[in-house]
Amino acid sequence: MTPLSDIPSSQELGRADQGDQGKRIRSVSAIVAMLLTVTILHLFTNATGDNQVLHMLYRRLYYIPILYAAFVFGRRGGVLSALAAAIPFGFHAQMTLGGLTGPHLDNSMEIVMYLGVGLLFGQLRDTDERRNRDLRDLSGRLEDAYKTLEDRAIELINVQDFSQSILRSITSGVLTIGPDGSVMTSNPAAERMLGLSEYEMVPQHIRTLFRDDGGLTLDIERVLSGRLPLTLREVSLVTRANRTMQVQASCSRMRAVGGRILGAVLTIEDISEVKSLTEQLIRSDRLAAMGELTAGVAHEVRNPLGVIRASVQLLEDAKCDEGRMLEATGVIKQEIDRLDKVVKALLDFGRPSRPTLLAIPVEGVLNDVVLFTKRFAKQAEVSINLNFPDDLSPVLGDPDQLKQVFLNLVTNAVQAMEKQGGHIEVNAVNDGDFVEVRVMDDGPGIPSRDLGKVFDPFHSTRDEGTGLGLTIVHRIIEEHDGHIEVESDPDGTAFTVSLPIAIEHGGVE
Repeated sequence: MTPLSDIPSSQELGRADQGDQGKRIRSVSAIVAMLLTVTILHLFTNATGDNQVLHMLYRRLYYIPILYAAFVFGRRGGVLSALAAAIPFGFHAQMTLGGLTGPHLDNSMEIVMYLGVGLLFGQLRDTDERRNRDLRDLSGRLEDAYKTLEDRAIELINVQDFSQSILRSITSGVLTIGPDGSVMTSNPAAERMLGLSEYEMVPQHIRTLFRDDGGLTLDIERVLSGRLPLTLREVSLVTRANRTMQVQASCSRMRAVGGRILGAVLTIEDISEVKSLTEQLIRSDRLAAMGELTAGVAHEVRNPLGVIRASVQLLEDAKCDEGRMLEATGVIKQEIDRLDKVVKALLDFGRPSRPTLLAIPVEGVLNDVVLFTKRFAKQAEVSINLNFPDDLSPVLGDPDQLKQVFLNLVTNAVQAMEKQGGHIEVNAVNDGDFVEVRVMDDGPGIPSRDLGKVFDPFHSTRDEGTGLGLTIVHRIIEEHDGHIEVESDPDGTAFTVSLPIAIEHGGVE
């Protein structure tokens, strides 16, 4: 940009215009003076005898003001000056030099030469002036372009400095990776995490920075090859200095404007402290859950034991009354079965079997569940409808445990409507990296005060229930790296189970 001090003021512009006008007046005065001088010389010099040579000289003197006018004022000045010379010369030639035609045709040719010289040299001067003006304009545009480029360069430098300041300031480690997997740049946070300087990392391959990369190099290779646009997961890294870190690593493509992959950007955030605090919270929650579980077990066991004790006392008082003895022994067996059911559920909850994860079609699991529950649902006047698309992706899971999950959800829905009948809708769809299975019923719904406790141990709305079914369902879904949600209102209840899609695993079982 032009500095304000370099912009001329209005007074300076006025003085410049006055100076140019003064130069033009002086030039016009000089041209007029020269034309008058040559004309006077012609008029006051006789055209006889030796004076003919003087007239030949004087007629050539007209070229001086013509050329001067052409070079000062251009074509218009040259032509006007030529006319101003031709008129008095033509009059003088007609009167004293024998005329303009016949043997004195050279006088007419002289006038033509005046006009030709004035026009030609004036045209040359105008052409040169236009060229100079074009060059000045081009120079001005180039100067403006240079200033613009200079400003853009300053802006880019400022943006680059700003970006570098951000990278230096953030607490997450940032590495840029080339197409061949080599490190191109790193920020100070990455240097602190890995215990290496940027000089030691560039241009080493990313795998050489770790003793154990936890599969991070494989993620980077997938991004660089174009198989995945980005990856985000928690990994455990072991640096060259044998420091173990729990980090959240994010890797995304780095593209040029034309779309060509330039490399990848790797962001590492150390979550070791967060992970430690999370584990402490989980331990605290487990201890709290253990306390609730103990209280629930005590309650569930104490009631049947009380009933058994009362039944035994009844037997003691029966005094061989067969009817009363049969009634008491029946109650004892019923309560023992209830205790056995509680103990079995506790064993399932306390010693869960590890899932055998396979790529399985979830529609097969759902079809089996509907087949198992169809007769039971029909007796309760409940219909079950199953919907899923043809391109439903396989999920990564244990087929037996997933059958247990959905069998429990469908059975609970049937039992919620067994007194009034109803309809159950089971839908399965692809949802990003997950398959979403939704089990909906149009029963009475779950009261809002109980909705947040449905997955708690020993929480049941049915007298004959153990309260561990949904707790086991929740644990199985978590072990499958999925999640389960529940929604309920007076018009019905919906359980939504999300299971991860099987990617790059073996064939579908």
